[in-house]
Amino acid sequence: MQTSFLYNPLFLNHDTGAGHPERSARLTAAHDLLFQQPWYGALKQAEARVAESVWINQVHSNLYENRILTACRGGENYIDTPDVMVSLDSYDVAVQAAGGVLGIADQIMSGEVDNGFAMIRPPGHHAEADQAMGFCLFNNIAIAARYLQHQYGLERILILDWDVHHGNGTQHIFDTDPSVFYISLHQFPHYPGTGSRSEQGMGKGEGATLNCPMSAGMGDQHYREAFREVIMPKARAFSPDMVLVSAGFDAHVADPLGSMALSTSSYGWMTQMMMELADSCCNGRLISVLEGGYDLGALAESVTEHLRVLSQNSIA
Repeated sequence: MQTSFLYNPLFLNHDTGAGHPERSARLTAAHDLLFQQPWYGALKQAEARVAESVWINQVHSNLYENRILTACRGGENYIDTPDVMVSLDSYDVAVQAAGGVLGIADQIMSGEVDNGFAMIRPPGHHAEADQAMGFCLFNNIAIAARYLQHQYGLERILILDWDVHHGNGTQHIFDTDPSVFYISLHQFPHYPGTGSRSEQGMGKGEGATLNCPMSAGMGDQHYREAFREVIMPKARAFSPDMVLVSAGFDAHVADPLGSMALSTSSYGWMTQMMMELADSCCNGRLISVLEGGYDLGALAESVTEHLRVLSQNSIA
């Protein structure tokens, strides 16, 4: 099993200011622990690269992309909402983070690797087609889904989002599209307020959205029940050509921005479930992309468990 891993110090240059939860220390803490693992050296290191506008604009309007560029170059402190802080380098970081995910897609489709994890920032799943939200600028996972469809002709993409916050942007981008099956487990009610069970897609996309809202305080057993009873049967029936995971780690019991009770080990278990789905449907093709996770210790441990299972390494 060959796993691609994307991390680059340039992702630290997205400066969100003092006290912001989505800070560069998230990546350094996770990378420091990963680097200590005996299997780290076996990972295939992926490269950051610029996501060309032609791919960004499959998801976001050109006007929106230019607004982000202008805000960053113009020295603005935030875009659209005060929680989406930006700095001079934020646009450049965001396009290289999104492009790095596309690079992992290329590695998988060429057969160079089996799967991959992009440890990037800023995150993406709250970004709407024309609006920044929830720490997110570009919707990295949505851009990757469209890239896989248009560059490689894949027909059915499954996106599983286990971040504690509902991925409103991803859901809305694919609301009417039956070729992308969006599944989300998230605390509800909670930010951003979307993600009720009744939201199942619209028009031709009706039925291609599956929300599994979780009440505050739910933990490992509740998530396992959701996977076994609802998510896995529907995911297998969809039979995707590629599995994408919006891998937020803020449903961890220690996270300050959620009220869920997941253990670190559950992230390994959920990873294993997604790998089994990918093995049964699409030759193991799977890409996971970092979203949230704001307790530095819990994030580092959860990312390490996720990548350990993804690369099929045993506990040392």
